[in-house]
Amino acid sequence: MIKSDSKNVIRKVIFVPMCALFVLIILMGIISPKLFFEVETAISNFQYDWFGWLYSLMALANLGILLWLFASKFGNIKLGGKDAKPILSRWNWFAISLCGGIGTGIVFWGIAEPIYHLNNPIPGLDQVAGSPQAALTALSASMIHWGIPSYAHYCIFGVAVGFAVYNMKLPFRISSTLYPIFGKKSFGGIGHLIDNICLFAIAVSVSAILAVASLQFGAGFNAVFGIEPTNLVRGIVLIVIVTTFIISSYTGLQKGIRRLSDMNAKVFLVLLGFIFIFGATRFSMFFTVEAIGESINTFFTRMTFLSAIEGNKWPMWWTVIYWIWMIVYGPMVGLFLGRIAKGRTIREFIVMNLFVPATFAILWFGVFGSNAINLELNTGGEIWSVIQNQGLEASVFSFLQNFPLPLLTSLAFMITLFLSVVTLCDSMTSTVASLSINVPQGATQEPPNNIKIFWGLVMSSVAFLSIIATTSSTEGAVSVIQSTKLLPMTAALPVLFIYVALAVSMIKMFVLRESYDVAVYPETAIIEKELICEIDE
Repeated sequence: MIKSDSKNVIRKVIFVPMCALFVLIILMGIISPKLFFEVETAISNFQYDWFGWLYSLMALANLGILLWLFASKFGNIKLGGKDAKPILSRWNWFAISLCGGIGTGIVFWGIAEPIYHLNNPIPGLDQVAGSPQAALTALSASMIHWGIPSYAHYCIFGVAVGFAVYNMKLPFRISSTLYPIFGKKSFGGIGHLIDNICLFAIAVSVSAILAVASLQFGAGFNAVFGIEPTNLVRGIVLIVIVTTFIISSYTGLQKGIRRLSDMNAKVFLVLLGFIFIFGATRFSMFFTVEAIGESINTFFTRMTFLSAIEGNKWPMWWTVIYWIWMIVYGPMVGLFLGRIAKGRTIREFIVMNLFVPATFAILWFGVFGSNAINLELNTGGEIWSVIQNQGLEASVFSFLQNFPLPLLTSLAFMITLFLSVVTLCDSMTSTVASLSINVPQGATQEPPNNIKIFWGLVMSSVAFLSIIATTSSTEGAVSVIQSTKLLPMTAALPVLFIYVALAVSMIKMFVLRESYDVAVYPETAIIEKELICEIDE
């Protein structure tokens, strides 16, 4: 429970409006699930129809800014100043960065997406389903979607947060990253609006992740134990996940998340090695290299494909929706990555949070995606048949039936998914709770436990209502999992404009570093003294 003096730390300007908004969302989901789904759909269609082009450009801009920082003198800047000491070992840093980012995504989509594109080729390319050309395009497109561009959305926010908190010595808030543009107004009405928008985005993002995880666990229980994946089963799964990450959150960053991510990363590596050794090893090596080459060759074409003339919705449901996902998830993951990056240089940060996890994701898709495509071509569409009947979430369990020890590997996969979701939700619940308290040292101070519990319950409730709304408003197994993509999109558009402002702010904070880096240039920094926070060690 919150101690008697803890009530005073709640940021009412953030906590109260977000509570009211989520109460309305939950009531809508309870009273009219169909209306809940229709509102999601309308918002999603509007922002793609009018701003799909900006999402695509922003994905490229984020990557360009990070490459500029990496290659320039600014890459040598240490977060926290020259004497700052790292919070985590390199292994723990890697494990948390991998598992707290899109680890849950590659677990789910590593098989499902290549198989989907193989059987539903990208429009406009005149490829035949199941052909060699469709197979190569399927894997290369998946690598682009889950590779460097995706992690760039997280990494750029993490760099900005780390520099704002540890070098500019501003409060642990998203609005602090925009100080070079708005000055003190970043902590007034503008700042409150920005933090509210991003907190809403974080909460619905975690809700969407929980929804997808419960769907996949339902498929896993059906494949392994023969249990029908009803909404009751999915609800029980949500309760177990939420209970686990709430218990973990009680131990704080240094124990709970670190321990979970350590186990999770090791299971990731074991599964990857198992499929590589016992799968079509030679084929996966050759096809992975081929797909990487195709990804490089078609990178800008795929990144900017919007089907403006044909009006096909494929870019909305695939490429652009990934950038929308990552933009919505960006503030939550970036806040967390920036929080744990003290003592590292910006160049180290970009390597660990962009290049290393993106490389791992590409290898994961190379091994799992190549083997899935090889099986699909040699079994007459076995995995695709399962997807059509049981949903995309069942693809991985169908895939594992073709390898030794299918029961054991299916259980290991479910453990990987469980640890991935719990790690992510643990870190993000802590981040949401930190935004809800009025403590400048939020980067290093754990928020009260029952604020974490509150947000954990809110996000899991929205996840369950999203599942109910989706299953009652869509037809076909594939449509259900596809429709869970809509939930994060409801919060994306305002965050997109925050990203545009962030890009301008970052360029200014580094080009004019001597005016903003309080940790290194205290004599020339222009940040008001009353805003400066001395972060506790």
